[in-house]
Amino acid sequence: MERILVVGVTGAGKSTLARALSRRLDLPYHEMDALHFSGPGWAVNSRLAEDVSRLTAGPRWIVDSLGSPDVRDLLWERADTVIWLDYRRRVVMPRVLRRSLRRTVTREAVYGGNRETWRDWLSREHPAWWAWSQHGPRHQEIARRVRAPRPAPLDTLRFDRPAATEAWLSSL
Repeated sequence: MERILVVGVTGAGKSTLARALSRRLDLPYHEMDALHFSGPGWAVNSRLAEDVSRLTAGPRWIVDSLGSPDVRDLLWERADTVIWLDYRRRVVMPRVLRRSLRRTVTREAVYGGNRETWRDWLSREHPAWWAWSQHGPRHQEIARRVRAPRPAPLDTLRFDRPAATEAWLSSL
């Protein structure tokens, strides 16, 4: 486990697990949302592909994302390990709702200095709507990628319950 991709739907706990693994394994951690959103108005980083290519060219790293379409193949080609948080909607939805509610109420700054607002809750791009609508498609995409043939081996650890993930992490 030198080049790790932590994947799952929004709200699964990818960033939390990636940070914990980074500390435990002394791996550089790169948060995909922080790389993707570069400024106010949810501006997208125009150099994302270059940045991700540079970061993942190194021998050791951890990234917390399936990857946006423009870097997805690159991430999956360079990873040697995928940790899949394959949790059900009933697990992720309360997490995403609590997180977004907290961010909205406290006006917490996130990626690129942006903040979640009450108006954002009406958008299909809001994390709650996104987690709900993308749960099935994300599961299918990850399953397809895990099964796909590749030139180098890919170790896959799939966890379907947070308790199993926590037990595995504690065993490291």
